[in-house]
Amino acid sequence: MSVLSRISAELDGMAPGDREIGRYIIDNPDQMLRLSTAALAAEIGRSQSSVVKFSQKLGYDSYQELKLAVSEAKAQDWQVPAGVIHGSIEVGDGFPVILKKLIGSKLLSMQQTVAANSERILSRTLDLLDGARRIHLVGVGASSLVARDFSYKLMKLGRNVLHDSDSHIQMANASTLGPDDVLFALSYSGASIETLRIAELASKRGTTVIAVTGLHDNPLSRVADIRLYTLADEERARSSSITARDAQLTLTDLLFILLVQKQPDANDYVHNSEAAVTVLKAERSS
Repeated sequence: MSVLSRISAELDGMAPGDREIGRYIIDNPDQMLRLSTAALAAEIGRSQSSVVKFSQKLGYDSYQELKLAVSEAKAQDWQVPAGVIHGSIEVGDGFPVILKKLIGSKLLSMQQTVAANSERILSRTLDLLDGARRIHLVGVGASSLVARDFSYKLMKLGRNVLHDSDSHIQMANASTLGPDDVLFALSYSGASIETLRIAELASKRGTTVIAVTGLHDNPLSRVADIRLYTLADEERARSSSITARDAQLTLTDLLFILLVQKQPDANDYVHNSEAAVTVLKAERSS
């Protein structure tokens, strides 16, 4: 039974305050995913602690875990394109079935990730990136690949970007950050020790920390000033963090596109970058 079905089934037996919270979640699941505990409490005229206790009464350790469950329940209502299967890839699956399951997992992860981040928090993130003196991108493993991809995109816009795949160099770079800089940290688990320590150091230096992490409560999210969420079905697609990586790429690509719209001379930078590469390719082929 999904959490939405469970809340609906238990609604009549709830205390008046809990019933009010439950009714709002059932009627407005998309809005609930975009609200903090304080915002949800204000929306329905209840206390913030009552929202936290409601989550705990349902068996969740935190409000973020309840949001994750609601997001998963909502995803069940999402119509996957015809012929696409979302499910665990088994050893005996043939090529057509594997392809359909893989596409289904990727599409679901991207759809859930977009739904989990409000326009307000994305706009705030955009303002911070736009106004930053330097942007330091960090991540390990698959997250490092996404950080590198995002760093290249930001460089194309003329941004002052720091990125290195070596965590020791990432830590050294973080030691030079200040209040005018931004640390953009990617970790789906939120528990990668290298990324966490770098984020803690940046925070101590007064740097704004933006975390791209899972919706569950985790150490990185607790350090961050801004939290962007990625949702991935890693239980169903364990190999090489496939869906987590796709979710991160979806979010960073969205931020890049929004930054291009926001930056008046963005097209000039992108054009100059493409022109420079074209010249280099021409020299190579001659």
